Parts: sequence; C-alpha cells; structure tokens
Amino acid sequence: MEKFSSEELKFSDKAISHFTSSIQSRGKGQGVRIGVKKAGCSGYEYFFDYVDGQPETKNDFIFNKGGCKIYVDPDSLSYLKGSMVDYSEEGLNKGIKFHNPNAKAVCGCGESFTI
Repeated sequence: MEKFSSEELKFSDKAISHFTSSIQSRGKGQGVRIGVKKAGCSGYEYFFDYVDGQPETKNDFIFNKGGCKIYVDPDSLSYLKGSMVDYSEEGLNKGIKFHNPNAKAVCGCGESFTI
C-alpha cells in the first residue's frame, strides 16, 4: 500500500471515480460529505452523505479531487487523518473502504471501529 503522511487524508482514484459517478447518477449534488460518528458495536462508524446546496458548516475541510468535492468536518478529520479512502469490488461486495491507521480494532461486520 502507498505510504503517506499521518496528517493527510488521501483518496484513491477508484474512490473519486465512485463518488463522481454517484453524484452524476443522482443528477444533482455539489459533493460528498464523509465523517465519523459515535455508533456501532465498536464505538464509531463512518458515514457518507451527499451535499446539495450550501454545506452545513463553514468549518468543513474541502478536498477537491478530480473535480469532486469531499467535505469533512474538523472533528471527523481528527479521526481520519492518515487514512486512505478507497473503493473496492470483491465478488458481490462493493463499496468504500477506509484504511485508517487510527482504528485500534474493527468489529466483525467491518462497519464500526474503536479508536
């Protein structure tokens, strides 16, 4: 896997392509919001949402990758720094994957993690 700074949030070309095509399929949206919230059996889980119109907060970090805007709130970014956001297709399983060095443990279903 590619090495990168522990202060950065990186996105694979496949993830950017997936986000871009998802927005185009919807026919609207100015970007994607990703983040972390308290939930799941391990304590935290990742979430995704579309950004339509004005973003919720002016404090968001905005990553403009390949013409796709990705919005991340400051609290979530503190959990995501050093991560690689990827898109994978393994058999019938398709989706965004986080390679997060901050996660100490991941639950059995892979949906939540512990810091």
